[in-house]
Amino acid sequence: METICANIPFKVPPGWAIWERSLIDVMSQSIHPFLEKYTDADGSLIFRDDFGGIDGLDDAYESLYNWPLFYDLGGDDDVLPLAFKEWNAITRQFTKYGQVYNEFEQGYDWFHQGEGYLYFYFFGLAGPTINLNIERAKRFAGLYMNEDPNAPNYDDKLKIIRCAHNGSRGPAFHQIGAGPYGYSEGMKPYGLPFYDIPGIETYEDLKIPENARKMGQAMKERMGRGDAVANLAVTSLIANAYLYTGDEKYKRWVKEYVDAWIERTRQNNGILPDNVGLSGKIGEYMDGNWWGGNYGWTWPHGFYNVGMAALIAAQNAMLLYQDASYLDLPRSQIDLVMSEGIVENNILLVPYKYGSQGWFEYRPLAPHYPVSLWNMSMAEGDFQRIQKLRELSNEDWKEVRYFRNKHDDGHEPPWFCFLCGENPSYPEEILKESHAQVYRRLEMIREDKQDPKTYNVHHWQQRNPVITEALIQLTLGAPQVVYNGGLLMARVRYFDFKRKRPGLPKDVAALVEKLEAEKTVLQLVNLSPVEYRDVIVQAGTFGEHQFTQVKYRAQTAERVEDKIAEVNNKCFCVQIAPGAQITLDIGTERFVNNPTYALPW
Repeated sequence: METICANIPFKVPPGWAIWERSLIDVMSQSIHPFLEKYTDADGSLIFRDDFGGIDGLDDAYESLYNWPLFYDLGGDDDVLPLAFKEWNAITRQFTKYGQVYNEFEQGYDWFHQGEGYLYFYFFGLAGPTINLNIERAKRFAGLYMNEDPNAPNYDDKLKIIRCAHNGSRGPAFHQIGAGPYGYSEGMKPYGLPFYDIPGIETYEDLKIPENARKMGQAMKERMGRGDAVANLAVTSLIANAYLYTGDEKYKRWVKEYVDAWIERTRQNNGILPDNVGLSGKIGEYMDGNWWGGNYGWTWPHGFYNVGMAALIAAQNAMLLYQDASYLDLPRSQIDLVMSEGIVENNILLVPYKYGSQGWFEYRPLAPHYPVSLWNMSMAEGDFQRIQKLRELSNEDWKEVRYFRNKHDDGHEPPWFCFLCGENPSYPEEILKESHAQVYRRLEMIREDKQDPKTYNVHHWQQRNPVITEALIQLTLGAPQVVYNGGLLMARVRYFDFKRKRPGLPKDVAALVEKLEAEKTVLQLVNLSPVEYRDVIVQAGTFGEHQFTQVKYRAQTAERVEDKIAEVNNKCFCVQIAPGAQITLDIGTERFVNNPTYALPW
């Protein structure tokens, strides 16, 4: 492995580097108050003795989902074992509640499962040699490959998952429409599942028991069988098994399933349908309509979920097959809603939903979709899509707004401007925002006097003190993972050479300054005044990229000189002197290696 020596001292330590290392240190400390407040000695969440229904497992996992990722970014050594303990404890706890069977969700939609299983996928980065998780990854993937006779989820002839609700007990045909679908304040913002049921014109009409019964019956008849677009998130579960094992059967399954949905999109005039019947026919239970499926175009989130499902599937297929044409799937759907959009007061509003009334629910397109697409493609056309959104927006794209949602995203615009060279203060600003969020959540933990038996299942999510968006953007050169079940798609990744673990070494800060199709510009800083630090830089989250040559500057006995290192590898090592910094101009060939969780050594 090529080693590059960074020996040019900084005159003043960069402010962003100080803030970055401080954020890592603060979050490493912050997990302990969370655990002391909300978990028992065995790791179980302090909650109710019984918890009914089918929803909730994903929310419990989401409460700590990014802890393994934080370890992989450079969190303290104890973060990984604590995250592993908590995953096991929550799994046991929700097995007792009845939502888990054989360590996996018994049967639910992949909008929710995708959210929860981010936690599990991040273990592949943080601890790829944990044998129990390797076994689990293979067993969980087998639930969708007909390897478990108790879980016949997949029709390998028609290339469909048999039900929108599925899991370790197989297709959950009985769950959707199991009873009336009545009025709920929590679900009111999402509107009606269907708009063509006689006597039901508004959401308020569901207060009438007979209308609630009719809607539930319609959901059972139309949504209760067949494949749904949200199931595209299953591809991450299968890809996860491939990244552990390299077994080609997992790779083939992803291609087979994604290709089937691409063909359906072609048959449907370029629109990704959201439902497929058990015979393989689009709209089989929807009077031939391509909309109306569970977590599809009409209900409850529309493009919000459909766009994520398309991105996840395309990212996974491209990762495994190095084929950028898969990105046409999400690209075409982004173009679809943009083409159906309207401009009001120079703001582009796109329709997020489609139903019997046509396109509806217009609002600005979240930048995360085109930014995630561009992150994969680095194509000029995708760059221009982002620029179009920026031009047709009333927001200042350079501003760092102090907010945090459960997705831990939303700061793509100022990050994009930074990468374009227009927003040099962004790194410090987003790191300050992240600090503020951590301190605020720790305050919420200290002030929390609520009886745990009265907690909403989202209670802990709002208090998770681990905030990783800034570290993903700045150190890895990537947008936040697609939250409903995507894998982390980043330009670079780091390993501590001396301690043989993932993550930035102690005292080392990293900043990806520029991303191009064939170039990565990365700055590394060693804040230690006395210790050398050795960091391995990897091309891509999974070693899927390749470094060619690295241009940098180094101090010789007489002067500072320009240097070129011929790397031609997916990794190289940088030895950074105390109080030194280096800027690396790295030639990069993208998506040329088989991806893997394997560690560099």
